Amino acid sequence: MNCPVCNSKDTKVVDSRISTDGLSIRRRRECNKCAFRFSTIEEVELLDLMVVKRDGRREAYSRDNIVNGLKKALEKRSYTEAGFKKLVHNIERDIQKKKRAELTSQQIGEIVMKRLKGFDKVAYIRFASVYRSFEDVKTFQKELNKLLKKDKKKK
Repeated sequence: MNCPVCNSKDTKVVDSRISTDGLSIRRRRECNKCAFRFSTIEEVELLDLMVVKRDGRREAYSRDNIVNGLKKALEKRSYTEAGFKKLVHNIERDIQKKKRAELTSQQIGEIVMKRLKGFDKVAYIRFASVYRSFEDVKTFQKELNKLLKKDKKKK
């Protein structure tokens, strides 16, 4: 890790702590050349995962695509940043559990919807309506009815 002040490559880790959400590690570092102290955050990253789009194109997995889709679905909804980070982490963990080099965008969409349903039901319906291309009110109503039936069973 290069020092952000003098750009020296000679830095050492002074302290490491797991973040409060348990999803990353915060490292306190010190430059051996200029003694400047700085922090870095280490997170798990999905590498070498290809996403097969509906039209057959393949592209590298991008966390930003999931984050942007979730933010659109959660627009004007109440949620904490920590809760959002945990949601994204859980989605990526579910993707990793598949242990595959390639997943379809449909498979990823289903994982997102499964996690979003437990996080925020309104956002889930918003995401599902775009993802599943609801064509009319009846299709929308069917999805709402499924959601309502599951809620009644839990009570």
